Amino acid sequence: MATRRRRDLAAASSGRRLGNALKRAREEANKTQDEAAEQIDAAASKVSRLELGQSGIKLTDLTLLLDFYGVKGEQAEVMRELARAGRQRGRWTGYLGAIPDWFRTYVDLEADASELRWYQPEVVPGILQTESYIRAMNIKAHSRVSDDAMEQQLKVRIGRQAIIKQANAPLLNFILSESAIRRNIGDSAVMREQLLHLAEIAELPNVELQVLPFDAQTFGAAWVGFTIMRFDHDAASDVVYLEDYTDAAYLDRPDGVQAYGALWNRLQAAARGQVESRRMILHLASAS
Repeated sequence: MATRRRRDLAAASSGRRLGNALKRAREEANKTQDEAAEQIDAAASKVSRLELGQSGIKLTDLTLLLDFYGVKGEQAEVMRELARAGRQRGRWTGYLGAIPDWFRTYVDLEADASELRWYQPEVVPGILQTESYIRAMNIKAHSRVSDDAMEQQLKVRIGRQAIIKQANAPLLNFILSESAIRRNIGDSAVMREQLLHLAEIAELPNVELQVLPFDAQTFGAAWVGFTIMRFDHDAASDVVYLEDYTDAAYLDRPDGVQAYGALWNRLQAAARGQVESRRMILHLASAS
């Protein structure tokens, strides 16, 4: 049941995103829902459900609408991918053995998000890890994993990092505990490279990176890492991801999402500013 719930959650996310994109395309083309419905031989209520993300769409109907709206090229292909994803997730099917079932939904949601907020209390988030750091972590944590499995895990993690600098990259917000940047993973060369990478990423226009220092006021739940994912900048679509050693939870009920949103705000207020945080990271890198 948990696996099915996760897949439904990922599909719903793609449906909402595609619906928003279809609505924008129709409005930019100055077309009405009635006119769009005629193109696919359906009622206007069908177009309304599509735009609300409440109904799937056949690729043939999507092609008709895209032609009618004048949507072409990369934008059209993105919308086709969202339609496919709404029916069957899994852009990492070639690496299923390297991705636990409970993590696959997260990988899909992460790739679809327009904004992500990470709080990481112990280690550098996977999406920011260098190859050397990843290898050092895998050797420590998975000493019995085969070399092939380890290489697959590495490819997946490095592949996920493409969203940081892609066209129309999402907004990426990170709060790292001081523990995450001081904890030694590998040798000093590995840590120096990792810290310099963090400092470089922190300068990107779509990235905000803060450090929560040891001497900051902390909170009872500050030891719990979490990720908040937002889609099309719509707070109502937020999903909170929580992970433990063998499983994960995905929260999308308003009360749970609001609680973690409030925790994020408190942690962000207690953390050092972006400039000061980057200066701290560079100081640690120079001392490595």
